[in-house]
Amino acid sequence: MLISQRELAGRGHGVTLVARREDRLRALAEELSGAVRVEVVACDVADAAARADLLAEVARRGLTVDVLVNNAGIGTIGPVAESTPEAEVAQVRVNVEALIDLTTRAVQQMVPRGRGAILNVGSTAGFQPFPGQSGYAGTKAFVRTYTDGLRGELAGTGVTVAALHPGPVRTEFLQTAGMDERTFASAFPKQLWMPSRAVAKAGIDALAEDRGAVIPGLQNEIPARLFEFMPRRLLLPLLASRHPALRRRRR
Repeated sequence: MLISQRELAGRGHGVTLVARREDRLRALAEELSGAVRVEVVACDVADAAARADLLAEVARRGLTVDVLVNNAGIGTIGPVAESTPEAEVAQVRVNVEALIDLTTRAVQQMVPRGRGAILNVGSTAGFQPFPGQSGYAGTKAFVRTYTDGLRGELAGTGVTVAALHPGPVRTEFLQTAGMDERTFASAFPKQLWMPSRAVAKAGIDALAEDRGAVIPGLQNEIPARLFEFMPRRLLLPLLASRHPALRRRRR
């Protein structure tokens, strides 16, 4: 969700863009470079060695990380029985391992300075089991719990942390996971889908206002909260029956 970097740049923050594909980063950097300083660092956050050097590379450029946005994310779609161990583990490596690694490194720089902010991108999928995306939902449940705990640890340090838990958003996630967007979209009411810019704004607003977590849109927050307390014996069949990857398998 590089759109969050657009939101930060729009508020006058210099940004360092980090992703695997340098060509896309360069294109976005050109778009943003008129008003603020923009740096580009090509890095695969799934690679532990690359992550270890990332903040050092930022420092070598004379920059300080004041705001860290952990928004890299991948996920499998479909039953675990038809997936591969490599694919299931890969989403943990990006969604959990990279987030912990970069957050820890950033926090240890921010706390001595007495300032800083971290935004971790979760998902409403982290509020309940999600048959058809079991591993992905598990990683996002971790993001939620981890961010809440970290927020408690950082109270009084001058460092803020928040979690952004969006519902359905049109990004490259579905293409990467090999799922047709129209098929997937048909499983969710139209009103649940939100523009990526609105989601990014909600996340940066939450960080600026020191709110610990935000679910953009009441249309997403209400079901996410309700599903938390719904009995699993009722919830699991309901969710499994609606997931397009599982419906496709039953045909």
